[in-house]
Amino acid sequence: MATQAGRRIRLKGNYMRTSTLLRSGGVILAILVASPVFAEDPPSAAATAPAAAPAAPTPFIKFSGHAEIGMTAKTTNSARTLNWGHLFTDRSTEPLVNQVVLTAQHDIDSSSKTANWGFKVQGLWGSDARYTHTLGILNNATDNINQFDIVEAHVDAHLPILASGGVDVKAGIYPTLEGVEVIDATGNFFYSHNYIFNFGIPLKHTGIMTTTHFSHGIDIYLGVDSGVNTSFGIGGDTNGAAAFHGGIGFTIGKNVTVLATTHIGPEDARGAFDFGTPAKPINVNKALRYLNDIAITWKITPKLTSSTDINYIRDDGYKVSGGGISEQLVYAQSDYVSWGLRAEIWDDGNGYFVSAFPGNHDFVLNSFGLAATKSGIPNTAIFSNVATTYGAVTLGVNIKPKVPAITKNFSVLLRPEVRYDASLGSSRPFGLDATNTGTKKDQLTLGIDAIFGF
Repeated sequence: MATQAGRRIRLKGNYMRTSTLLRSGGVILAILVASPVFAEDPPSAAATAPAAAPAAPTPFIKFSGHAEIGMTAKTTNSARTLNWGHLFTDRSTEPLVNQVVLTAQHDIDSSSKTANWGFKVQGLWGSDARYTHTLGILNNATDNINQFDIVEAHVDAHLPILASGGVDVKAGIYPTLEGVEVIDATGNFFYSHNYIFNFGIPLKHTGIMTTTHFSHGIDIYLGVDSGVNTSFGIGGDTNGAAAFHGGIGFTIGKNVTVLATTHIGPEDARGAFDFGTPAKPINVNKALRYLNDIAITWKITPKLTSSTDINYIRDDGYKVSGGGISEQLVYAQSDYVSWGLRAEIWDDGNGYFVSAFPGNHDFVLNSFGLAATKSGIPNTAIFSNVATTYGAVTLGVNIKPKVPAITKNFSVLLRPEVRYDASLGSSRPFGLDATNTGTKKDQLTLGIDAIFGF
C-alpha cells in the first residue's frame, strides 16, 4: 500500500563573515571667498546625502523550522476512536503534536549559467512520523506515538548542460513528485489530507532524481530509486528491485501549471501471497506497482486558486487498483484570512488501499508485510476488505493573526476545518465496532491545528 509525499505537488549553520561599515554623512560647509567672482558653487544634493547602508549578505546556510499541534474529533460515537479515511489525523479527540520540523539548506541556483551545488536536511519529530518513515531509518527508535524521521537528506547540483536551462541533480532522500499535498504542514491549506495523499501516492524516495529545464517552461524529470518510502537492504527495502520515477512539467499560458508523474516498480513485500484461491507467492521483484498522478494548478484570479489532483494506482502482485480526483479551491480574502473548499472522490475498487493503523508501528509493519516485529509488537492494521468509492468534502479557513515578532521569522497560522466523508455505495466502512467492522455510511469530523513558524 502506498501513501505520500509532495513538492512543489506542491527547509537551513555557517554564515559568511561580514565587516561592519560606518555610515558616512554630514554637512559640507560652503566657504565663501571675499570676492563674489571667486565664490564656490553650493554643494550638490548628492554630495550632502548619507551613503546607503550595504545590503545584508545572504547566509550560506539557511535555517527554518515550525511546530504543528492539532486535534480532530468525529461527531458520532463508535467502539473505536479512529477517524476512518484519515491517517495523519486518525486519532479522534486526541491532541497531537503532529510535527516539529527543523531544516538546514543551501539552495542551488537553477537559473545560473555556471555549475553550483547545494543540499537540504530536514528532520521531523511528532505523530506524523508514524506514516512518513523511510523504512530502515529511525522507524524503530521509539515505541511512542511521537517518533523521529528524516524527511529530506540530499545533495543537489545544477549543471549547465543538455538543455537551455541546464540539469538539476538530486541524490539522497527526497519527497515524491506526486500529488498536490505534501508532508510539510506549511505547504498545505488543510489540516487533514485527501485520500490521494493518504492512500494513492508515495511520500518519499531514496535515489537520484534529475530535472532537465528546456525552453518554454518545460521540465523533464527522470530518476531511479529503491521504491516507495524505502531505503536500501533487507532492513530498508521491502524487496530487492529498483523503481523508476519521472514525469513532465509545463505551463499553459501564464496562469496554469501541469505536473504529470509516474512511479513504476515492484513494491510488494518479501514473502507476499496474492488473494487467489489457493493463494500463490508473488514474485516481489517483478510484480509492478504503478502510481500515476497529474497535478494542475490554475490561478483563476489574483485571489482565487484551483488545485486539481488526478490519481490512479495499480498493483500487479495483488491485482488491485484504486484512484480518483480531488479539487481544491482557495480564496484569499485578505493577508490574514483565506477560505478553502476541497471535494474529492476516490475509488478503492478492491477494498485494499484505504485502511487504518491504530498501533504506533502498524504502518511500518504493514509495509514490510510483518505480523509482528522482532520484539513482539503486533501489527493491528485494519482493512475494510470491501470495495468502496469514497467521497469527501472539506471546508476550512486559514487565519494568520498579527503576533509579536518573537523572532525574525516567527508566525502563527490557525487552520480550523469541518470535513464530511461518505461511502457513495451501499458499504459501511465508517464507525468501526469492537470487531473492527464498519457500521456507518458516513462520518463528520471537526479539526483544528496551529502552526508556529520560526
